[in-house]
Amino acid sequence: MDPTRILPDLQCSVLCEEIRQEANGNFILIGVINHIIVPKLPVTALKLCVFNRWVAGIGQFSECVRLIAPDGATMMRESRLKFQLQSPVHSATNASVFGQVEFQQAGVYQIEVTVDDVLKLRYPLPLVEVPPQKAANEPGPES
Repeated sequence: MDPTRILPDLQCSVLCEEIRQEANGNFILIGVINHIIVPKLPVTALKLCVFNRWVAGIGQFSECVRLIAPDGATMMRESRLKFQLQSPVHSATNASVFGQVEFQQAGVYQIEVTVDDVLKLRYPLPLVEVPPQKAANEPGPES
């Protein structure tokens, strides 16, 4: 009996600044993001990309990628994509692009990846506000 549907595994999920594809089909991820450090809030990220690779499945699926605020409930962005895997030896690569993302507060944001409403991965995106330090030779406000 041949299976007609096997839920895929998430081989990787990477948050980055840009995703490009070479002529040979290979992908280039630019600016892999572990955290965001800013001098002042609010701040707007021009573009955030989530690169997901699915493997070891059979069938048609629906991927959902969400950016969730530090309160754990507010969904800031969502991307939904449909994809298909013909065989467990095939892979599917999906890219979600979130443009003009405005961050109002510091804290730990979450990237959440689901397939057919099954949570496959949730990972943190810390955003830290670090005001610039004054150089020793700069005059202070009391000068």
